[in-house]
Parts: sequence; structure tokens; C-alpha cells
Amino acid sequence: MRTRIITIITLLLSTPMVIAQKSMDEIDRESFAAKLSPMEVKDIQMTETGNIPLVRDTPANIFLDGTWQLAEGGTEKERLHTIWTDQIPAHVPGSIHTALVENGIIPDPYIGQNDSIAEKQSYKTWWMKREFELDSPSSHCILSFGGIANKCTIWLNGKLLGTHEGMFGGPDFSIGNYLKNKNTLIVKLEAIPQMFLGNWPPNANESWKYTVVFNCVYGWHYAQIPSLGIWRSVQLKEQAAVEIESPFIATRSLDGQMRLTLDLHKKSSPLKGVLYAEVSPKNFKGITQYYRFDINSQKKQETLSLDFQIKDPHLWWPNDRGEQSLYDLNLFFVPQKGKTAHIKTSFGIRTIEMRPLIDGAKEDYYNWTFVINGKPMFIKGTGWCTMDALMDFSRNKYEHLLQIAQSQHIQMLRAWGGGMPETDDFYELCDKYGILVMQEWPTAWNSHNTQPYTILQETVERNTKRLRNHPSLIMWGAGNESDKPFGPAIDMMGRLSIELDGTRPFHRGEAWGGSLHNYNCWWDDAHLNHNLNMTAPFWGEFGIASLPHIETVRRYLDEEKEVWPPQRSGNFTHHTPIFGTMREIEKLTQYSGYFMPKDSLASFILGSQLAQVVGVRHTLERARTLWPHTTGALYYKMNDNYPGVSWSCVDYYGIIKPVHYFVQKSFAPLAAVMLFDRSNLASQEVSLPVYLLDDCQTLEKEPYQVKVSIYNALLDTVATHTFNGIGDDNVVKKLGEINLNREQTKSTMLFFVLDIIKDNKNIYRNYYFTNYEVRPGSIVSMPQTEIKMERTGNMVTLTNTGKHPAIGVHVEVPEKMDQLIVSENYIWLNPQESKILKINLESPVIVKGWNLQSPY
Repeated sequence: MRTRIITIITLLLSTPMVIAQKSMDEIDRESFAAKLSPMEVKDIQMTETGNIPLVRDTPANIFLDGTWQLAEGGTEKERLHTIWTDQIPAHVPGSIHTALVENGIIPDPYIGQNDSIAEKQSYKTWWMKREFELDSPSSHCILSFGGIANKCTIWLNGKLLGTHEGMFGGPDFSIGNYLKNKNTLIVKLEAIPQMFLGNWPPNANESWKYTVVFNCVYGWHYAQIPSLGIWRSVQLKEQAAVEIESPFIATRSLDGQMRLTLDLHKKSSPLKGVLYAEVSPKNFKGITQYYRFDINSQKKQETLSLDFQIKDPHLWWPNDRGEQSLYDLNLFFVPQKGKTAHIKTSFGIRTIEMRPLIDGAKEDYYNWTFVINGKPMFIKGTGWCTMDALMDFSRNKYEHLLQIAQSQHIQMLRAWGGGMPETDDFYELCDKYGILVMQEWPTAWNSHNTQPYTILQETVERNTKRLRNHPSLIMWGAGNESDKPFGPAIDMMGRLSIELDGTRPFHRGEAWGGSLHNYNCWWDDAHLNHNLNMTAPFWGEFGIASLPHIETVRRYLDEEKEVWPPQRSGNFTHHTPIFGTMREIEKLTQYSGYFMPKDSLASFILGSQLAQVVGVRHTLERARTLWPHTTGALYYKMNDNYPGVSWSCVDYYGIIKPVHYFVQKSFAPLAAVMLFDRSNLASQEVSLPVYLLDDCQTLEKEPYQVKVSIYNALLDTVATHTFNGIGDDNVVKKLGEINLNREQTKSTMLFFVLDIIKDNKNIYRNYYFTNYEVRPGSIVSMPQTEIKMERTGNMVTLTNTGKHPAIGVHVEVPEKMDQLIVSENYIWLNPQESKILKINLESPVIVKGWNLQSPY
């Protein structure tokens, strides 16, 4: 026995020890040295009760939104103590630029080169005034500003309340002693500093690096109109005897075990009373449950961590993966004396876990496998850009864009560090549509080293507390494309992500730790073949820019609308990404020229849009086939803050580009895709792999067919092949390869059509085009066909009545393209085949296509 023990010890000593490697997530978390998260604090159980008392005496909130007075310049003495005679009306929430446009003082900044006129207004001092009356002013009242851009000084009834800098919340002032029956509120907006330092890009105002704003309007991302104004609501908030602050509700387990964390603050009454919670379904039918917690504390403040159970829990799922079930939480604190506090929030029952990539945890990689509600899934998404330089963040605009995202099967938006912590409306709609959000703080390119620490900290604290109840919020991020994402500010963000939340991952940078960004196509002039072959563990950003719809182009070109070719110093060039300073015209000419001759504005637009389709869809599809080695792909991007050439799939005015409809096919939960390593196959022997992608196991245990049909430039059939199978639990399944010889590929165009057929019905179609470089313009020079259209309400039936396939068939509504959403567009129709499309407008439509004899 002793000999055996010695032998075992000898073997152990001679065998190298394998130590489990930590991921970057674990290493970062340790380095932040955070205190306990709300989920780690010892809990107290709430008591379930049958009902709660009828609550009547709650504080009132008064909104001071609406029409204010706006005036330029002047001294403090003039503005505070004399009657204004030079004011114009201005709407709050809003921007000073919008008010100037509405009052006819400056022209529309989005037309021509009028943005330079608007920019000058950002470098002036502006004053805003709001007069209001109160019947019975409260002695316990807070004046709360949701957001002011950017540095301001505030007076109430001639009393200086204070100054504030940083546009993402605040300031808040206790003003009970200053309120009267008639009140005058004055806000001084400081001029935006001018810091033209000649860095990248050379003409940009770099003052954003020394404050905290959304920075993509300072000259490096289409717009150069630094934002200025009271852009969020202004409220008078009457305080309760005991205030409830920052309630945070999080899922402990999917069986309905919940954790509620909140602060109680003594105002005019001790912390003695009862906290009541009412939990009710927000968007589905179910029971309402009630809970209570009694408190008797001598402290001025208590932080409570309370647990409770929701019966029959309904889960919140990402888009395409299940229902987006939401709950309302009403909290009341009934004190022994004084007004009852009431606060309302919404939440979803949802868990997020990040697991390592398939080859295990690595110290230089984050855990990139998203596990939502216990299910690992490939994440399909795009970038999100702050949507307006003039700060029009209306719910209608959000709704339009996020509806389009949902229909594109988007599951995640990356709200990048060039933008901002988004509004409540944005997050409420993402909750509704099942769209996850990777929310970054407003830093970029190492600006965290120069931005004021205290302003960044206030931004992180305020907005973490504001947003953390949203189930759509999936990740915090420190910012955009910093190559050295380290230092006190980053550590603060990481620490607060744990101490104020702890249920979501935090990434110190993007791209970082396994996520990649790639723009060799466009900025480095690479051929489109580059994007056809790119791979990454996770795609945080990539894409290619294109022109928007011709209606948008003509709108911002103004008097240049018929000028061709574009003028180097004209409006066309001005509306390219960096105002024509980075060879944008040459890049547009290169990528558009792969597809179309350089003979007209319409050709130039179509060519650039087709290049965007090719540069985006193939990368997304290749990424999906690499699951679980690749765990997600976010192309750049969803939307714009200014009209012009950009990477977006929806332009500034809301008009959808072709890439949306092709990505809709690439991201469909059930899809058949073919991989290409090059765009020109002419006269070459090729072998092209075909994959079935079934995220939700739609075809499980069901027989199916995937039919591949290949056509040449005459639209004659070159080859066909059918793959037969029975659905299983594989998310990605390689079906085989399509082999073509030189004779079969010898054509100025090749088209590949993939159909999924089940029960003799076509349930999905995808198609590709190659060889277009052989003769630019060939994609719109195929044998023509005709389309018959019939319409019943919002349903449009298109039938190909000709002898050849109809390609790129799409419907448009002239003059209302900014409102149009079609269920499918840019479709392929075989001869005598019909397709029903759903549109959201009742207006007359026209039908176009790449080989139609004439618009219908």
C-alpha cells in the first residue's frame, strides 16, 4: 500500500499541473475591486399580501416643458433684471437650432451646406426663460432637469441655484424655499468651446474630448453642429415624507425569484411605515401580486435588498426567440405621517450569462457566448447611432426605426461611445420589440483620459440607475475604439457596473477582448472580396457606406440636384462621411463602379447600395455558419444623425435602403445560405458550400428540401440541385457543396437562388449575384419581364407574368418613402410566381425591379 501511495505521489509531481485559465471578465472584475453588487447583499424576504391600501395622498409632479423664451447673448444683469425684447419661442425638450429654424432665423441645417450656419450658433451664449404659476407652492420640492447640453447656469426668481456641466442628466436643486405663486426660471447656456486642433479629422471641433456629450456631432461623423439646448424634460417634483429612490429589480432565477433593491431617504418624516409593492402584467394577461415590508429605522437612509416570488412567471426573450413579457412594479411607502411616496417602473424576467468561446476561457478574451434565459444563442445585430444632431428624440422616430430593426430580425443594438445613454422611450421600445442593447458610455478613442472624471462618474451613476431595470439592456461598455482602455475612469465604470448592477457584463472597450472592427473595405480601399472572407470571434463593427434613396439625395443637394458628375466642393461631397476630406468620392466611385457605369446619379446610388449589400450580407452569413466559434455579428449600422452617404440601413429621414431587406434574409431564424470567397466566378471552377441555419429548430423532425437554382446572364438555368433532409437540433448544418465548371460560370452575371421547401410549400428564399464586375451595369441589363400587381388594403400581390425570372422586385410609395415599411422587398419571382407583400401605408404604390420592362 505504501509503495502504491509513493507511486501516485511521484506521478502527480511529475505531471504538469493544468490550471484553469481565467477569462478577461474575471480578471477585470477582480481589478475593479468593487464592493458587493445588489445581488450579493444578504436578502430580506417580503411578505405576500392579498391587497394594498388605497393610496391617495401622493406628491405631484409638474412638467415645465412646452414653450420657453430664447434669446441670444446679453449680460447677467440684462437677462435677470430687465424685460426681454429680443426673444423667440423655443420648445423644451429641444435644441436652440430647432428654435432658430422654426422661427426662420437660420435655414434647414440638413440642406446643402447650411450646417455651417447652424454650427456658428453653437458657439454663442443663449438664454432661456420659463414663467409659471403655482396655486400653493410646496416647501418640499425638487427642480429636476433631465438633460441640458451642455454647460449651464440656472436661476429661480433671481436666486442663483448653481451651475452644471455634462448633458446626460441633472442638475437637480432643492427649491422649496424659493418658490412663489408666480415664478421665473432662467437658464444660461454657455457657448460650446472651439478647439480645432488639426487632429483626426482635421476640421473637427475636439472640445468634446474635454467634457461629456454625445460627440458624433462635433465634425467626425457626418454632422458638425455641436448640440445645445434643454433637450430633456424639466420637472418640479414634490417630495414625499420618505422618498423611494432608484429601485432596482433583478431576476434571481427563472422560476420567478426576484430581488428588489432600493434606497429610502428621510425627508420630513422618520423611516417608519410600510413599503408596498404591486406587481402586475404589463403586456399579457395574468394575476396581480402584492407584497409588503414593514420598517422602523432611526437612520436618515436605508438601502434595502428584498426578495419575493412571482407566481407563474412569464419570461422576456430576445426578438424571434420568444415573447417579450413585461411587468409593471408600483412601489408605495406609507409613512406614519406625511405624503406617501410612489414610484413606478417596468421590468422583465430574464437572465444573462456570458460563457467562454468553445475553446475555453482566455485571459485576453472576454466570454463571448451569450446565454439568455439559460439558452446559448448567436446574436444578430447592428450599430445604433444617436439619431439627430438637433436632438429630436421623439418617440415616433424611435418607433419607426425600431420597428424596422425588429423586422430585420435584429436582436442587439450597440449604442456606441460616439452617442449617448439613450432615452427612456428608446429603452421602452427595445423592451417591447425584444432588442438587446449594448450600452456604452460617451467616450471614444481614449477620450476617457481627458474627459472630467467627476462628470463621467455622474453620467455613469445617474444613467445606470435609470436604465438598469430594462430587460433589453444586456451589457455595459466603456466606449468606442480606445486602444488603451485603462485608467481611473475605466476602472470607475467597471466598479459601478458591479456595485450598482452586477447582473450584466461590463467591457472596458469595443473592439476589445475578442470583438473585432474592420473597415478595410472603404477606408483602406480593399476589394469587396475582403468582406466575403472576414471572420471574428464576435463582430462588434464592420460595414460599408452607401448613398441613401434618391429622394433623400435630391433633398439635401438642393439646387445641385441635377448636377452630374458631383462637384468636388459642392453639396454632394459635403454630405459624405467626413465632408469629402477623406477621399470619399474616390471610394464611392470604386465601390459603385463594381456594379454600375458612372453615367448618372441614379446609377451611382444603385451601385453604392449594391456594394453595401454585398459587403454586409456575406460577412453576416459566414459568421452564422461558424457558430459556436463565432457567437454574434453586429454590422454598422442602423440609422443616421444627419442625411448623407453613410453605413446605415435606414437614412436620416427614415427611408430604408436595400441592405435592410437582404440582411432580413441573412438574419432570418430559418435560412439557407451559400458561402462565396470571391465575387467574380467568371470562367472558373468553383465549389460553393450550402448551409441550413435553424436558430429555433423550426424544422425539427420534419422533412424538408433546400433547392439551389443557378442562372446566367440570359436567365437560362445553368444548374440545379436539391438537398433533402430531416430537421434536427443542429443550429448550423452544412448540406453539401455546389460544384460548377468553367463553362457554367462563363457569364457576365450569375444568380444563385436558394429555396427552403416544406410540405411542398416554399417557406424561405435567398438569392445571390456574382460576376457583375465583368461588365458594370449588367445586373440591370438582363432579359426583361413583366409584373402584375393587385392590391387589397395593405396587402399587395405581385405576379411575374413574363417568361423570365423577375429580379430585385420592390415596391415604393413616392414622396412617402420615409414612412414606408414593406414585409419583404427586393425579391426574386420566378415566371408565373406570385408573392404577397404587406405594406404599412394606404397610399398608391409603384413596382420596380432590375429587369422590369417598366414600373407598374
